[in-house]
Amino acid sequence: MKDPMTLLDDIKNNNLQKDLPPVDEWHPEHCGDSEICIRRDGTWTHQGDPFKREKLVKMFSRIIRLDRDGEYYLVTPVEKMLLTVEDVPFLVVGFELVVSEGVQRIVFETSLGDQVVVDAEHPMTVQTLNDEPAPYPAPYVVIRKNLKARIARSVFYQLIDVAVSEQQGVENVLFLESSGERFELGRF
Repeated sequence: MKDPMTLLDDIKNNNLQKDLPPVDEWHPEHCGDSEICIRRDGTWTHQGDPFKREKLVKMFSRIIRLDRDGEYYLVTPVEKMLLTVEDVPFLVVGFELVVSEGVQRIVFETSLGDQVVVDAEHPMTVQTLNDEPAPYPAPYVVIRKNLKARIARSVFYQLIDVAVSEQQGVENVLFLESSGERFELGRF
């Protein structure tokens, strides 16, 4: 991650996700299946083989769009190809707590280097997955528009360490504060 002062400047200037292509303005015809899959662990594969060039993955990650049909696509001005995504297209692998002018902000970083400040436009949510052998929390954050990142389990545990607990009735609620908003992590 960047040093805190540079990160604060980027937050103030809204530079964390600059220069993304306007994929929502492009409406080409569907051209078929890209045969690219983003696995749950964040690995990108083509025809089953992992990508070897990270720059290619980063380029493709900038042109992902989730359409109303619930499918993910790689979109250019002239092509729209189906993209298989096992869970969500991004994976958060780190975070920074940044305090500026008395306001705490959580800045997540994905495995591809994207950064996002958790706020009302980029909320964090926690779902409970009922996989075997027992249910477990699955935290997510909106990275851009309607595209989400799953927060890696190790990062989630680190977030629990900086979370605040509040008594609500008979339950304790664990939550994070970022950009003046509260985001619930769980109840116990």
